[in-house]
Amino acid sequence: MLSAVLVAAVVGGGVLLVLRRFFPQQQKAAALLLFPPGTMRGKTVIITGANSGIGKALAGELLKLQARVIMACRDRGRAEEAARELTKSGGEGGELVIKLLDLASLRSVRSFCEEITQEEPKIDVLINNAGIYQCPYTKTDDGFEMQFGVNHLGHFLLTHLLLDLLKTSAPSRIVVVSSKLYKYGGINFDDLNSETSYNKAFCYSQSKLANLLFTLELAERLEGTGVTVNALTPGIVRTNLGRHVPIPLLAKPLFSLASMAFFKSPLEGAQTPLYLACSPEVEGVSGKCFANCKEEELLEKAKDPQAAKRLWDVSCEMVGITG
Repeated sequence: MLSAVLVAAVVGGGVLLVLRRFFPQQQKAAALLLFPPGTMRGKTVIITGANSGIGKALAGELLKLQARVIMACRDRGRAEEAARELTKSGGEGGELVIKLLDLASLRSVRSFCEEITQEEPKIDVLINNAGIYQCPYTKTDDGFEMQFGVNHLGHFLLTHLLLDLLKTSAPSRIVVVSSKLYKYGGINFDDLNSETSYNKAFCYSQSKLANLLFTLELAERLEGTGVTVNALTPGIVRTNLGRHVPIPLLAKPLFSLASMAFFKSPLEGAQTPLYLACSPEVEGVSGKCFANCKEEELLEKAKDPQAAKRLWDVSCEMVGITG
């Protein structure tokens, strides 16, 4: 029994060291944002991955602000369950709409966008929130490495196909959820699908760096259109995003305690995307990255215009569009 406790302490201590290593400046949100109840009345917002985690919390807050929220989700059953829970928690005057979207399938992305453009007269805010984290090596329906395919390419095509509607809806906003873990990645243009070798942590960081470079290039292309695009890093949040990361059984109780101490709740994690979607303070602001509702200074590799342009061109080729 004593040996088991010692092992748990050692493993748990290791977990805490890892958390401190990767999130040395992690801080919980000091306060939740308060907007007038009708702030988003008459506005339509699309949120990818809105059935859990940050996306679900964000959908709930926007519903309270009387927005029409389109929950773009891969699993209809889970989305319907989330919608029921959010409706019970309030939001009179708002509306939740469920649409199927699988970002691991370009066919699904195209079908979703076709449906949206046929049915929706406008889009006020597009929030690219869904993501996958450090999964085992798998490929999307179209043969892309899963993390790069879902986190970057799926959202790249989604945004591209909705741009015309966003432009006619201007002033409108695009919000891109990235991660501070972009710092540990690079864009491996020679092997974007990781067919030579696969490091799941690097590939996640690569996809999150791609989110930032996408934001940089898109902001330049949207200049003068009335459509803004900004990215954010939410910090480490208590969600199911880390479901693919194995945690030793003996360390799980300590990890649970650590998550309560170090991690943000989904609602706290949703504050910065909520700020970028709603706040008049960022009206007209574009091409920036935010953390804790404040502009964040990025590393030079996330501000490289040549890399951003190259990634854009390569991404167009991969998803089969002209840039």
